[in-house]
Amino acid sequence: MRADFTHVVIGAGAVGLAIARKLAERDGTSTLLIEKHDSAGTETSSRNSEVIHAGLYYGHDSLKTKLCLQGKHMVYDLCRRENIRHRNTKKWIVAQDDQQWEELVKVHKFARSIDVPTRFLPLQEAHDKEPDVRAQAGVLESESTGIVDSHGLMTWLEGKFQSLGGETAFNTTVSGIEALPSGGFKIHTASDDGNSEPVTTETLINSGGLFAIPISNMILPESRQLTPYYAKGTYFSYSASHPRPNTLVYPAPRPGHGGLGTHLTLDLSNPPRVRFGPDVEWVDDPNDYKPNHSRLAAALDEIETYLPSLQRDAVAVDYCGIRPKLGKLGAVASGKGFQDFIIRKEDGFDTFVNLLGIESPGLTSSLAIGEYVDGLLYR
Repeated sequence: MRADFTHVVIGAGAVGLAIARKLAERDGTSTLLIEKHDSAGTETSSRNSEVIHAGLYYGHDSLKTKLCLQGKHMVYDLCRRENIRHRNTKKWIVAQDDQQWEELVKVHKFARSIDVPTRFLPLQEAHDKEPDVRAQAGVLESESTGIVDSHGLMTWLEGKFQSLGGETAFNTTVSGIEALPSGGFKIHTASDDGNSEPVTTETLINSGGLFAIPISNMILPESRQLTPYYAKGTYFSYSASHPRPNTLVYPAPRPGHGGLGTHLTLDLSNPPRVRFGPDVEWVDDPNDYKPNHSRLAAALDEIETYLPSLQRDAVAVDYCGIRPKLGKLGAVASGKGFQDFIIRKEDGFDTFVNLLGIESPGLTSSLAIGEYVDGLLYR
């Protein structure tokens, strides 16, 4: 039986869009992109800091490092070429004591080993540039970090995918998947318009983000099924005109922590608005986007460690994002329990590519992940 499509990609976040666009470039193929919401990129891809990461935290041999380094250059190149809004803001990682300084030294040594430009700023230079930022023990500057209009990037990817003949099915939820004896897959769906006709595909790519593990569990035998974990992060707005640094500011990384600390980021408005976050709160519901106001006090205390003149009453709970996790594991490779991306063909299912735990730096890595998945299938 001839399949309806050559490729089906589940999930139209930044990563799913990048994969679908890359596969749609292949002559003589057809690609369907399935998305449960009514538009692309409404979950993790749009509820984040929009940072173009340098690749400083993820260890020598990880997919996160490989794909972040490649993806960073691809995102910058694409944004310049297609006039997608972005800015090379740079980033400061700040230390307040000797222990945090040692973490900065580790980051700098690792960055040098992978040819990512970082430099320690003399404290007087740092004070002259950003007098409101406290860094009692040191500042490490990441020169290639920036920010990107994630919506603009995803809009471009979606348009390019459609111009290549790709098809999208929005408001469509995957309800079941069958591996066919002759090869390929039958995908059962439910859509808002009541159409539940299954589709068949030669190859299946699971880029379901927060729902990738439940989708994976529809296919894999019980002994290989996983339990999803969800790290909710609250973001905080800032309404005061002072202090307003002009660079991103991150606390020193904490080994074993589920995130990178409640950091200061900027948006692309002119002048740029300051926002803080995310923190880490483990939740059971991947749809729990209700801001938790009880997180504010702890966030203010952390922010004040590097921005002591913060006007506390100008900080407000803003929005939340949720990161898909494979366990309550660390976000940086310097501690125990670091969790890398999983992007692989699954044993016994040669035309099924599974993407699990695609959190930060997923946005930065998205274009590189598209190429990586194409390579898994065709090289």
